[in-house]
Amino acid sequence: MNPLHDLFSATRGKTIAVAALVIALITPHGRTQDVFAQDAQDAPTPDKGRYTLFNPVPVRMMRELSPDRPDKTESPYTVDAGHFQLEMDFANFTYDNSGGMVTQTWNMAPFNVKVGLLNNTDLQLVFDDYLFSQTKDNVTRTVTRKYGVGDLTLRLKLNLWGDDQGTTALGILPFVKMPTNTGGLGNNAVEGGTIVPLAVKLPADVDMGCETAVLVLRNENGAGYHGDFVNSITFDHRLFRALSGYVEFFSDISGQAHAGWIGTVDAGLELAVADNLQFDCGCNFGVTDAADQYNPFAGVSIRF
Repeated sequence: MNPLHDLFSATRGKTIAVAALVIALITPHGRTQDVFAQDAQDAPTPDKGRYTLFNPVPVRMMRELSPDRPDKTESPYTVDAGHFQLEMDFANFTYDNSGGMVTQTWNMAPFNVKVGLLNNTDLQLVFDDYLFSQTKDNVTRTVTRKYGVGDLTLRLKLNLWGDDQGTTALGILPFVKMPTNTGGLGNNAVEGGTIVPLAVKLPADVDMGCETAVLVLRNENGAGYHGDFVNSITFDHRLFRALSGYVEFFSDISGQAHAGWIGTVDAGLELAVADNLQFDCGCNFGVTDAADQYNPFAGVSIRF
């Protein structure tokens, strides 16, 4: 069976569904992101504490769309209570060439589905939908291919302050990864951690985001666990009307013996088509030996 044929067949239905949602969301009555931001500045902050999953926040009171993508730095802002948000890659490609091994991985339509539980709390389900990996050993001149689904991650985001007002916002994001992978694409271990993201609005229409995280991951030999320590900082600036760009530095230091430091420099663009719709693209570039060489991607964020 051809794995590439399976890859495109598995994602065709999702592409059609996303296209239908996009058409439904782009209407003549939608406000631009500029108007939304101006309204937020002029109007007093509403009291939204009474809204829940079963008593949704009215559309007129919803905060600005703030997805966790496309950069690696998470957002401290939550999805409004009673509303849903889909954040998805159309395609995500990773290339790594190290130790005589060349690995190319396609991740098709990985997604993060969010639901607003309370005014400052949302629940997230992250899933690596379909993976195809090919590794070429330049020493033995052999090629290994793997394909299947990836792991499922459950996350709960709590905004501590700044969801609806202020120049700063802070959140906390605990998560647990469940080993749902097939085809030998994961380590078949339960892992987890906690992420603390911070957002700061700077002068000159610049938004800064940063995060620190502690992860508990399984050792490569399958015996025991170790800590991973992640830090990142990103700067986002509006370039032209609805088009913004960002640059980011990401660092992952492993507590496992002999593991290398992963460092990347990332950049990308975001196009806010409507209040509830944003397209993006970007590329992450490895700047240390342990990091993948490059990782281009393109995706979308939709709120409803």
